[in-house]
Amino acid sequence: MRLKMRFIVSLIFFLSITALHATQPVLRIGSMSGDRYVGSYLHVFQDSSNNLTFEDILQSDSLFKQSTSDVPNLGVNNFNNWVKFQFVNEIPHDHLILNISNPSIDRVKLYKVVNGQIDSVEFDINGDLKERAVEHQFYTFDLFVPHKDTVTCYIKVNSVKQLLLPVSICAEKPIVSQILTYDLSSGFFIGIMLMVLLYNLFIFLGVRDNHYLAFVHYIFWVAVVQVAILGFFPRLIGSPILSNVKFVAFAGAMSGIASILFIKSFLNTKSLHRRVNWSLNTILLGDLIAIVLLIAGFPGLSYEIINFVAGLGSIVVLIIGFIALKNGNKSAKLFLIAWGIFLGSVIVYVLKDYGILSYNKFTFHSVQIGVSIEALLLSFALADKINIYRKEKEESQAKAMQILMENEHLIRMQNIELERNVQERTKDLTTANDSLTAALQHLKDTQSQLVEAEKMASLGQLTAGVAHEINNPINFVTANVAPLRRDIDMIWEAIAEFEKLALNTELTTEEKMKWIADYKGDMDIDYVKTEVEFLLKGMHEGASRTAEIVKSLRVFSRVDEDTLKFADINEGVDSTMVILNSLVKDKIDVHKQYGDIPLIECYAGKLNQVFLNILSNAIYAIDKKFGESIGGHLVIETGIFETDSSIFIKITDNGIGIPEHVKDKIFEPFFTTKDVGEGTGLGMSIAYKTVEKHNGRILVESEVGVGTTFNIIIPMRHTE
Repeated sequence: MRLKMRFIVSLIFFLSITALHATQPVLRIGSMSGDRYVGSYLHVFQDSSNNLTFEDILQSDSLFKQSTSDVPNLGVNNFNNWVKFQFVNEIPHDHLILNISNPSIDRVKLYKVVNGQIDSVEFDINGDLKERAVEHQFYTFDLFVPHKDTVTCYIKVNSVKQLLLPVSICAEKPIVSQILTYDLSSGFFIGIMLMVLLYNLFIFLGVRDNHYLAFVHYIFWVAVVQVAILGFFPRLIGSPILSNVKFVAFAGAMSGIASILFIKSFLNTKSLHRRVNWSLNTILLGDLIAIVLLIAGFPGLSYEIINFVAGLGSIVVLIIGFIALKNGNKSAKLFLIAWGIFLGSVIVYVLKDYGILSYNKFTFHSVQIGVSIEALLLSFALADKINIYRKEKEESQAKAMQILMENEHLIRMQNIELERNVQERTKDLTTANDSLTAALQHLKDTQSQLVEAEKMASLGQLTAGVAHEINNPINFVTANVAPLRRDIDMIWEAIAEFEKLALNTELTTEEKMKWIADYKGDMDIDYVKTEVEFLLKGMHEGASRTAEIVKSLRVFSRVDEDTLKFADINEGVDSTMVILNSLVKDKIDVHKQYGDIPLIECYAGKLNQVFLNILSNAIYAIDKKFGESIGGHLVIETGIFETDSSIFIKITDNGIGIPEHVKDKIFEPFFTTKDVGEGTGLGMSIAYKTVEKHNGRILVESEVGVGTTFNIIIPMRHTE
């Protein structure tokens, strides 16, 4: 069954080929030149679905349409383009060369059908050139066709660029001759462009004129895009990627951008109407859009936009050249000639791509011809522009020298007047400076006095607190002295009575013991003993409390406050709270949450002053809110800050809070919210400067009616 099916398929295939041979015009390959294109013998079909296989194509003869031109133009598309033709080998050679002389096609696959046998060969733009019949950028296929044999060929072509098919079939020698002619003309173009580029680059390095730099940039990209279109990069540097559609489109867009930049520089379009720059910027935008589309994966659309912008830009630039010439730009005349030749060649090339002009050697190489002539003429134009600049510069220098001489006398007279005015002004400035110096010194003295006043106010508060704190334990000790003296006198009296009793020999031991027991009962010795112990304990506590206050006072005062020392911050906060204990009393609940922090390098006495000022304000805020009522809370926290290189002292109260509009002013000198006579307004300013001196920070969070939190952050090591 399977053999039967295969036979039927083969029969259908053979009949299809036979029918095809009967309907196609046959091309006879004789002693023809390789320059002759056979496009009029080609039949073309564009598979828009891109799904038809070769077997499907063989059975779709009616879909093909005969070409009417020697070089078919299939436009820009993403289709599978199929071409078929028949030919008879009438040359006494078995080997023929099929040549498609368009190096920019992305992929070509040849199917050769001889007597029902199918051979296929596929090349693409990124493939190895050595695999082709001739090692060249043209698509060349080696066809083995015996003399007088008839061959049917199918060509499958894919390209997202303008697709032109210059197809020729002949012996190897005419093809080689055609390729040599192509290489010679292309090499001549490359040589001219390289010569112009190096020449102008050397001139730029000598004169450092930006016109030459813009021209070199333009010539470089124009040459690159033409060499890429000609397909020479794979042969020159062995990199096929520089000839694919993406690079050709990118280089084309860059040449457009470079040309606009050169035109702006050469014609000085800034001096023309603003619409001139607007139109040039529109062309630039078109090339940039083409590059974006290329990067986004739309090379075909990008290529079409580049061709359209090139055609439109040619007209716009010619108009701008005439405008510049009309406005007196002498260099615009030669520029118009050069640019007109180049843009004319571009128009010819674009019209060839769109099928308006026929494909031939002139239209194919029109851009290379135009670019070569334009590059030479623009080199002359640049040289002429430099000469014009030099002449204008000499004239400008002569005018400048004349103006300079005229102004020299005026300047000399003005200098005399200026010197006199300077002397008078200097005298006035000296007097004003002396006044300012005196005022500044007075201001410094006043500031020092105010700071000392704040310190004296703090000292007064400190003295009052210490006096109050020391007075309580001392009063306690003083009050215990009188009852202790009375009890001690009773003890001395009892001792004297016991001595007399011991010396009395008339009484017996039992009588003495009875007398002692009665005496102790009368004296209430047990109560005296208990009272003495109670009084001594009270005096000990009073003395200890006094010693603690004195120690706290010593820690707070820090006689070495102007010297950097390692100090215990927890101890400093504790000593400050001892000083302020008289203000806290029992109406404020104080919570101390001290962390395990190391000794830090600081000015301990100055930091204690900071704690005193902030804690005093916190107690003041609580008093303002609660008065003599209980309910005030004061929380003092210390610990390691999140950076592990600093510590923090957080002081939180539930006082009246700080209004938002006042918060930014609390550290300003002389600013205070206290009533007149209750503060100088320097406490928080001194605290801020002290913390700043330690390279620290004070963070404030407050809400009216809820309370305030001051977070003091101090580095563990002091750095200048």
